[in-house]
Amino acid sequence: MSDNPLQAICSTIGRISVSLHTNISKLISITQKPHTGTNVQFSVSVPAPPTATSSMLAADSSLFQPTEKQVGPVTREQLGRATWTFIHTLGAQYPEKPTRQQKKDVKELMAIISRIYPCKECADHFKEVLRSNPIQAGSQAEFSQWLCRVHNVVNRSLGKPTFPCERVDARWGKLDCEHRVCDLQGSMTLFGSQTD
Repeated sequence: MSDNPLQAICSTIGRISVSLHTNISKLISITQKPHTGTNVQFSVSVPAPPTATSSMLAADSSLFQPTEKQVGPVTREQLGRATWTFIHTLGAQYPEKPTRQQKKDVKELMAIISRIYPCKECADHFKEVLRSNPIQAGSQAEFSQWLCRVHNVVNRSLGKPTFPCERVDARWGKLDCEHRVCDLQGSMTLFGSQTD
């Protein structure tokens, strides 16, 4: 790795630029049929950035490509899976000894999700689940286990199988990041004052 941290940022921006160029070029090169009834081909060529290389293009051409063929809006099931993935990953990264601010933040996050979740029926159900199962966020283990139990409440209501909570760490373990760069750190000060 280079000693200049800006070089890595510039390299990443270059790869994103190449990917954007490729995808925009594909989009713009689509045959257009005007309303006049005559067939006219509309094609625009956008020059590649001077730093683009074929190896960069090959490595990053899928940066903005969906991993599945998505036709239409996201389904309720897809949204639910994505939300649970996020929440369980947050639980896995949650500190063993959270600050008061981190406990407050995670409780507020759950409340916010129950208020603004894109599926009103799901949001209302989650509010009920939270009322019946107060958030437990005193440690990483406690929060992860609480999430598992709450997820199982939702699964039961949907007629889905439940997950054995003793295996939650095997399924939703900590992200594999070097030097603990993925650990949830939270702010230690807020406008110059201590938060915990």
